[in-house]
Amino acid sequence: MNAVKPIKSVDDLVKAGLVAPGDRAGLEEVAARYAIALTPAISKLIDRTDPDDPIARQFVPDVAELTIAPEERADPIGDHAHSPVEGIVHRYPDRVLLKAVHVCPVYCRFCFRREMVGPQGLGTLDAAAMQAAFDYISGHEEIWEVILTGGDPLVLSSRRLHQIMEALAGIAHVKIVRFHTRVPVVDPGKIDAAMIAALKASGKTVYIALHANHVRELTTEARAACGRLVDAGIAMVSQSVLLKGVNDDPAVLAELMKAFVEIRVKPYYLHHPDLAPGTSHFRVTIEEGQEIVAALRGRISGLCQPAYILDIPGGHGKAVVSASAIRATGDGCYSVTDYRGNEHSYPPAD
Repeated sequence: MNAVKPIKSVDDLVKAGLVAPGDRAGLEEVAARYAIALTPAISKLIDRTDPDDPIARQFVPDVAELTIAPEERADPIGDHAHSPVEGIVHRYPDRVLLKAVHVCPVYCRFCFRREMVGPQGLGTLDAAAMQAAFDYISGHEEIWEVILTGGDPLVLSSRRLHQIMEALAGIAHVKIVRFHTRVPVVDPGKIDAAMIAALKASGKTVYIALHANHVRELTTEARAACGRLVDAGIAMVSQSVLLKGVNDDPAVLAELMKAFVEIRVKPYYLHHPDLAPGTSHFRVTIEEGQEIVAALRGRISGLCQPAYILDIPGGHGKAVVSASAIRATGDGCYSVTDYRGNEHSYPPAD
């Protein structure tokens, strides 16, 4: 049975046929710690006959989330260590995160901010905290880009988004505003004319980073929502997470990246899974990730190649973790590995 309302509890999951009644007890324990939410659009996508459905794996809770590995941590990428005022993360000199809201239309089971988001999370910034965040941005002229994240900023009303953009419009040194969101995929109807108008501001270039991990998420409705944004002059890039059992296969990943390009969304980041609590069942090894990304080279267009990155735990920023294709052999010479795994001398020996 397809849901007609958002799914927000274990009872809802059972009624929607997404989990067995016998699994209720264990999943209630998961729900007591981590938020649950699936939109009707996502529930409709799930193949209830497939126990390994890649959409279900991303959004339907699993008792495996109760297993906490020793290396996992509540703040895996160090947001708190770089938060000078509430709602701001200032890790890199020229850009800040603005976490205006800590709720989402869906809750990914691998989320690196899962201890901070949801009804039991950090909530939405009140007027005073929001003003303090704008004051911080205004007072730091090195800030060129503001990235709205959270939580999903597009859960906010068009009116609230317009207010945020108007405030940023008054800060001359901010040139780029970026939104990180799943909304065009999980609630595509929300991308209407009012929201698109709210996302624009005088003197600012707006980007939307769309989070999707499997090509089936890019439904006809989702593609149309992205089309409305791009046609309105809003540039789009992608971000995905490399997830065991979802997209840890070069063919699956290639299909997703090609689909992004087809709908005018430039592949941007492929994240190595972060060390969030209860997510070890999603993580591939670094070596496995490198092999998968290397297998994309030469097989799909350069337009389709994302940067494979790792957020260094503790707040030390991102590192590119793709396997190196070139190594020094001495005397100004190198060995270069092609996408088939063959090595070549540079400059050529002959």
